[in-house]
Amino acid sequence: MKIYRAIREYFGVPDEGSLLEVPLILDWKRRLVFWSGAISVGLVAIFLAVAAEWANGLFHKMLAISPYLPLLITPLGLALIVVATQKVFPGSQGSGIPQTIASLDPNNVIRERVLSLRIILGKVTLTVLGLFCGASVGREGPTVQIGASIMHSLGNFARFPRHDVEKGLILAGAAAGVAAAFNTPLAGIVFAIEEMNRSFEEHNSSTILMTVIIAGITSLALLGNYSYFGHTSETLAFGKAWNVVIACGIAGGLLGGTFSRFLIEVNKGLAGRMGAWMRARPVAFAAACGLVLALIGLASNNTSYGSGYSEAKTLLDGKAILPEAYGLLKMMATMVSYVSGIPGGVMAPTLSAGAGFGANIAHFFTDVPAGATIILGMVAYFAGVTQAPITAFVIVMEMTDNHEMLLPLMAAAFIANICSKLICPVPLFHTMALNFISRPAQAPKSGN
Repeated sequence: MKIYRAIREYFGVPDEGSLLEVPLILDWKRRLVFWSGAISVGLVAIFLAVAAEWANGLFHKMLAISPYLPLLITPLGLALIVVATQKVFPGSQGSGIPQTIASLDPNNVIRERVLSLRIILGKVTLTVLGLFCGASVGREGPTVQIGASIMHSLGNFARFPRHDVEKGLILAGAAAGVAAAFNTPLAGIVFAIEEMNRSFEEHNSSTILMTVIIAGITSLALLGNYSYFGHTSETLAFGKAWNVVIACGIAGGLLGGTFSRFLIEVNKGLAGRMGAWMRARPVAFAAACGLVLALIGLASNNTSYGSGYSEAKTLLDGKAILPEAYGLLKMMATMVSYVSGIPGGVMAPTLSAGAGFGANIAHFFTDVPAGATIILGMVAYFAGVTQAPITAFVIVMEMTDNHEMLLPLMAAAFIANICSKLICPVPLFHTMALNFISRPAQAPKSGN
């Protein structure tokens, strides 16, 4: 009977009934829809990845024509995106992670507004357009909202049990989005537990695991077995060299906390004329943000645009020729992109900025391999921004295919988490999610 009850629980069949109902457990319609959803998350994540690279490539071709073109293209592009977001795709603003977290609230009435097929189309289209215009955004946050939207929509169609629709499927879709976007299945699971749902329930574990596995297999089948940043072999022996772990943890945590605190304060609403203008004229504000982005791009020698993947990769490979202030400029570009109100995530730009900070710190620790310091900078700044240290070290470990650095990465992430809270006592994504829950009838502000 214990085995029978376990089977019934897994397939979502109510407790009442007899053993004669066992054939009803094999509801292949639900199983097929469920697997189709997981595969769909993987396929859309791959499509968004390819489209993002294409858009980024087109933008850099324009830069080759003239580095001053963004002074025109970026303001116009961001203004157009904000218009499309407000008029056609409301609810698609920001990274997508706060919206998905907010949708998990049982009393929240905005779930259908932020998790839908319309949001999937808007998130893909506008994120790609943002990269085409040079915004410093990533595709990973949007993929979280897309994955949650796919699983939520298909769950409603298949009439899954209410508990699974409200929690399990949304969490599973979000986790699968991270796993497929970064090709990091373990990080997807940890992300669902630590960041998406801090009150994780064991009942959802099989749903999340199966969705992440299927989405990961889809990505693996089409793109092959790859690491996001390739393979790194740096190690860090325990002892004096661990001073760099402390330095990266403190610096990354303080900088990450500053980044998060800035976005939270802007999201609350700026005071004075600037705040009034931002609220009254969001399209003009987005255009102004685009102009600032172009100026930052000129100051960075065209390295602050886009997700930052190429810049971080060249830093890890030891082939980068980047400005010394790259980390700071990338951080500023990501801030401006996020508060402009366009769709786009912060995960990849955050990792790239962290790599830049790690390269700066490496100048002071010449006896430590530069690659190791760069990886520590990535994990520390990422942990400082998200205040999710376990997700931070797991995702960086998987993205660099470097298990030898596990203990230093763990230490740097937890130090950064502590330091970040000194400046920003509350987590970025969860604070913004609370804004959605507290004002469900209002349109999201810029930066959400």
